[in-house]
Amino acid sequence: MPLLSLKSIGKTFPGVRALEDVTVEVDAGEIVAVVGENGAGKSTLLRVLGGIHMPDEGEILIDGEHQVIQNVRQSMQHGIRLIHQELNLCDNLSIAENIFLGRQPFRGPRWFPVTNGRQMHQQSAKLLRAVGLGVSTHALVHMLSVGQQQLVEIAKALSDSARILVFDEPTSSLSLVEANRLLELIEQLRNQGTAILYVTHRLGEVTRLADRVVVLRDGRHVGTLRGEEIQRPKMISLMVGRDVQQFSGKRDHCLEQAVPALQVHALEYPAAASPLSFHIQPGEIVGFAGLVGAGRTELSRVLFGIDRYTSGEICMAGKKVVIRNVVDAIRLGLALVPEDRKLHGLVLPMSVQRNISMAALPKFSRWGWLSRQAERDLALDEIRALSVRTSGVNQRVSQLSGGNQQKVVLSKWLAMGPTILILDEPTRGVDVGAKSEIYRLIFDFAAQGVAVMMISSEMEEIVGIADRVVVMQEGRISGELSRDEVSEEKIMALALGEVSSQVNE
Repeated sequence: MPLLSLKSIGKTFPGVRALEDVTVEVDAGEIVAVVGENGAGKSTLLRVLGGIHMPDEGEILIDGEHQVIQNVRQSMQHGIRLIHQELNLCDNLSIAENIFLGRQPFRGPRWFPVTNGRQMHQQSAKLLRAVGLGVSTHALVHMLSVGQQQLVEIAKALSDSARILVFDEPTSSLSLVEANRLLELIEQLRNQGTAILYVTHRLGEVTRLADRVVVLRDGRHVGTLRGEEIQRPKMISLMVGRDVQQFSGKRDHCLEQAVPALQVHALEYPAAASPLSFHIQPGEIVGFAGLVGAGRTELSRVLFGIDRYTSGEICMAGKKVVIRNVVDAIRLGLALVPEDRKLHGLVLPMSVQRNISMAALPKFSRWGWLSRQAERDLALDEIRALSVRTSGVNQRVSQLSGGNQQKVVLSKWLAMGPTILILDEPTRGVDVGAKSEIYRLIFDFAAQGVAVMMISSEMEEIVGIADRVVVMQEGRISGELSRDEVSEEKIMALALGEVSSQVNE
């Protein structure tokens, strides 16, 4: 008898049939992966299990007994822990306070209990060691990077012995080292008898972990793979109904120009451990690799004017420029697709149309009047170009899946026609089909002469796309690899602080 059974689950939202007759079973000590394109219904299925949504049809069985899960508390009472793709932490509290929020240990008499802070921090430290996060349990969550916050979220789920762990894109913000440590941890939990439901767009993880794979497409269960059947081509074929070549647009060479589109010399800012210098040619895609916390996002924020630099020079097309704020950056032709789309990339209550046109409003304005038709036409063009799955331009962005939200962020900046495009984890939480479309867009922009700075924690992505790779380690540039030198092993050696000469041997 399966530990968990979701039988014939159906769920409808206004204008959208999210799930239809979906059945998934998970045994104790088994990892079942759920894969599919964005909008296939994966997140909705997890939310039904987590008590966030009530199913319209079907039933949930635990140990063979029918259960009604109406809210998150009831889901947790049945031993289910859902680790969301989007972070669900209180950023003004410490790591330990987040891990044990609502379940903190107490000391003292029953009539006057006091939180046992020492015990709470000791237990939290053990959990952080288990997930490989070497940070003080007293640190406030808002001081952590997105990847570190994801590890805290996982530690929080492990703090209370759960029978069923549900992971929604758990490694989307993690580097290769952190992701590998997490996958080892998940394998240990399976061996200890925990039932695991695992959702990810990283098919390499599925091949490594999964005992079975359930494939969803357009809210329906279209196939199940087992054992030797779990192969990337078969999964992709079931997911999208066609063959997908992710890096098929990669060029044989980049544009050669005497004057770099972007040249940074001896740039210093608070998060930099040493002055940074690098350049990007027009039409060149330069990948920025490194472990979580290496300082890549901090660099992108300085270049885009969010944070100030204290010394150094930034030159564009051979001319020195001063970037004091975001307005300066946009006027100079820079665009930034941020790492955290919900916090920094979107206005969630607003429509798809408003989000896409937000940065380009001056294009549609004349004498202070906004042309709604021009704004709408732009939104429709971008939706078609990036294949955004939406019911219309007036749909709220908050109602889209994570991958489609990321496409809207890309659309907003691509509509500006930038000369320098900074991409911070551009395919985070995006399915394999959408990744292929985003890669094609990146290649197209590079072919038009746009200089692309791409920050990514996916090693396969960096190796497959970049013309050159700059590797960062603890706030400094530890090395640079040309196209012919790029390999996962050399990138990791530099990211871990190996000597450059040893890497290039």
